[in-house]
Amino acid sequence: MGTKLLLCDCAGTQELDPDRIESACGVSCSKVHTALCTTQLQSAAELMQDGDTVIACLQEQDVFQSLAEDLDIDVPGFFDLRDRAGWSEQGTDATPKMAALAAEALLPQPVTPSVDVISEGTCFIVGPGAVGFDLAEKLAGTLAVTVLATDQAEPTSRAFDVIRGRVKSVSGALGGFSLRLDAVQQVVPGGRGAFAWTEPRNGAQSACDIILDLTGGAPFVQAPNKREGYLRADPKDVVAVERLAFDAMQLIGTFEKPLYVRLEESLCAHSRAEQVGCTNCLDICPTGAITPAGEHVSIDPMVCAGCGACAALCPSTAITYEDPTVSALLSRMHVLARTYRRAGGAAPRLLIHNTHGAEMIRLAARFGRGLPSDVIPLELNVISGFGHAEMLAALAHGFARVDVLLAPTTERDSLDHEIALARAIAGADGIGLIDEADPDAMSDLLYGQDVPQPLAEPVLPLGNRRQITRLAAQALNPQADAPLPLPDNAPYGAVAVNTDSCTLCLSCVSLCPSGALIDNPDKPQLNFQQDACLQCGMCKTICPEEAITLVPQLDLSDAALSQQVLNEEEPFACVECGALFGVKSTVERIMEKLSGTHPMFASSDQARMIQMCDNCRVKVQFQQQDNPFQSKPKPRVVTTDDYYSDRKDH
Repeated sequence: MGTKLLLCDCAGTQELDPDRIESACGVSCSKVHTALCTTQLQSAAELMQDGDTVIACLQEQDVFQSLAEDLDIDVPGFFDLRDRAGWSEQGTDATPKMAALAAEALLPQPVTPSVDVISEGTCFIVGPGAVGFDLAEKLAGTLAVTVLATDQAEPTSRAFDVIRGRVKSVSGALGGFSLRLDAVQQVVPGGRGAFAWTEPRNGAQSACDIILDLTGGAPFVQAPNKREGYLRADPKDVVAVERLAFDAMQLIGTFEKPLYVRLEESLCAHSRAEQVGCTNCLDICPTGAITPAGEHVSIDPMVCAGCGACAALCPSTAITYEDPTVSALLSRMHVLARTYRRAGGAAPRLLIHNTHGAEMIRLAARFGRGLPSDVIPLELNVISGFGHAEMLAALAHGFARVDVLLAPTTERDSLDHEIALARAIAGADGIGLIDEADPDAMSDLLYGQDVPQPLAEPVLPLGNRRQITRLAAQALNPQADAPLPLPDNAPYGAVAVNTDSCTLCLSCVSLCPSGALIDNPDKPQLNFQQDACLQCGMCKTICPEEAITLVPQLDLSDAALSQQVLNEEEPFACVECGALFGVKSTVERIMEKLSGTHPMFASSDQARMIQMCDNCRVKVQFQQQDNPFQSKPKPRVVTTDDYYSDRKDH
């Protein structure tokens, strides 16, 4: 049997059309129930025992999970129809959206790669002694506690370790913190009266699994709220300190740490030959998980909080997001748009949100207008990594508009950049940000939107993010006869070369990380393939003549996929052997400047060497009479005839 959808109209508060949903999704729908979680729970049990069941209810998920455990069967799948579609001013028109949400819920979701993090409960508390010692007393029975007192408070217990000093730096995350400490003093436990202390020493190192920061000052790490295992509270807030103790005791054991991003070092355009190019990921990372590592960057997976901004801004696709992958996200959007049209819908809108947005949608549905029938919500773990490629792909799939619903904790910098870039390619009408904290205001905004026409013939863009962008942009701009101008710092564009200044030294070619700039081994020529250009600026930085300018644009023509000549000149022919070498104008310019004026080229013979290829120049230098490196003439090879000649002479 195939997958079964269990539908419930929640006490008659929503209208469901099982036939249209079944037809659009290609799955079996049971009859519409009215109280599946209460009076009809026995019917739910019978249907669940058949296996491969998905229930269209999230509110009572725990009830059905408990039922599955009692029946000793697999837990069914769950998704929400009521809050996202049925409870709406336009709920009677929401069947196409319901079908789309059902189809998306049936998609298999890839598993995010992860690694185990082990925390054995080694806890480091730093802060005023009075607060730190009291907290340590409560934790000492569960955790292995060390307190660093930042004042002169005297400990009264040896149930935990106590030191004095100051924290110089902190690195790492849960299960693997490293600390560097200065002015460290340790307790001398012997003797009567107050404890004695050792002399202060700098450069101490320590390691722990958990850090409790009670200093009340600046945090020791970037984005402390995103650093797992790093807990902080105001030492004057008794309730916050108590909550800190409870949270710390939960951090013992083995935890699964998702590996949010993947780095392909060979594609990274950070630097070449100590010349810095792209720094997008370094500038945007809120936690400091990304650091330079030679010609590429390095990402600490334990510190990474998975915001995804680095992947959205990476021009070369060296960094890719894995939770979910781009391909998995595109599959979800494709299924949503395709099923909506199959069920009779015409112009769907896509609303990207996270868990905070999901709660706003639930509140708007229960107490307000709910979502419009053509607005399809798509929940992601984080929304800051939803970049221009994904926005354009959504429009290419057939969505009329894409909006991102912000949350109070959303990092805005990457989203602002990516939306500006997407609008430059697709137009401003189809892409937007919703910055509303009130559910009713969010609903009113969505109901009042002007909805543009979707793409008449949707396409399915595939590949990496650069390829997705190009394919989607071509579908959205079928009449484009010139490159689309883009904002500064866009990852697509051309390079303009001032041919009057360029000497064809080809320094830019040697440093170009993507191979967009190419030389010609047969002649002095600088070629360029626009589709490969990352606009990293390395060529502009290295050019000794300052002849290169970056031109952010997106050329959708086939010309961008082939090589174009940016500058070329006639080669110079060696005056000795006639071999072509160098650039004619450059050789002539050097002759003009050095011949007869520079001591090394005072004579005509010396100056003539400037006009020789490398091989001929070496030969001439070794043939000069005053050459200090010239060796004696090579001795003649002795032959048999020479021996016969010597015998005749004797």
